[in-house]
Amino acid sequence: MQLSIIWNPSLELFSIGNFPLRYYSLCWIIGLALAYYIVQRLYKDQRIPEEKFDPLAFYCFFGILIGARLGHCLFYEPAFYLSHPIEMLLPIRETANGWKMVGYQGLASHGGTLGLMIALWLYVRRTKVNILRVLDNIAIATPITACMIRLGNLMNSEIVGKATDLPWGFVFVRNGEDFARHPAQLYEAIAYLIIFIIGWTIYKKRPSRVGTGYFFGYCLATIFIFRFFVEFCKEVQVDFEQGMMLDMGQWLSIPFIVLGIACMIGGPWLRRWEEKKGV
Repeated sequence: MQLSIIWNPSLELFSIGNFPLRYYSLCWIIGLALAYYIVQRLYKDQRIPEEKFDPLAFYCFFGILIGARLGHCLFYEPAFYLSHPIEMLLPIRETANGWKMVGYQGLASHGGTLGLMIALWLYVRRTKVNILRVLDNIAIATPITACMIRLGNLMNSEIVGKATDLPWGFVFVRNGEDFARHPAQLYEAIAYLIIFIIGWTIYKKRPSRVGTGYFFGYCLATIFIFRFFVEFCKEVQVDFEQGMMLDMGQWLSIPFIVLGIACMIGGPWLRRWEEKKGV
């Protein structure tokens, strides 16, 4: 008899009228709250004035949310959402019984990363904090948020893996299936937690690397390298990916990997060169 894990959790923690609180939304909230706490602690460690931290959460929240939503709509389902712009921008869906609050069902990590970068650029323009310092601090906390988001995907039974006969395979009952798949969401969540722990450990041992771009590069390189390889055990998300040598997630990961490695190598090297030259 094949071993597997039957997975069929409720989507909602509770509901008040037509406004449900989904586990997916709760995971997002927890992930962002953890990042808020971690970055606030980093700012205090580095003696950055508190008034410069206050607007950071605003920029990050909207940058990630808007970027992740637009990324999904434009990268994966442009035909539908360009003809349904209201559903792209607002967490509602038109049904036979009228408009219904459904939450943002579709958020792309690549789009969220781009949105965050743009938001941080706007934040730096306002606060004048060194941009590499800001990027490094955000990058130290980002993997824990990514971990929580993938747990949210698991609760939604979405972004599933390919069929497997491994004993830890999940049967996603909500999707109408009776066979096991790789719990790709769980693979990513565990990987991102490990990436966070390693990054935090490096920070505690080498805090001087903050401000060089090293942690920003570490975050991009490790997350998207893992994302590239885990895609091989994921089911395709949209039909046009069928038959592609690499899927959309892998193609979008490559530039982030290259940028990440360049920052890890180039930032500390530039810092040492400046110190040597007395810049």
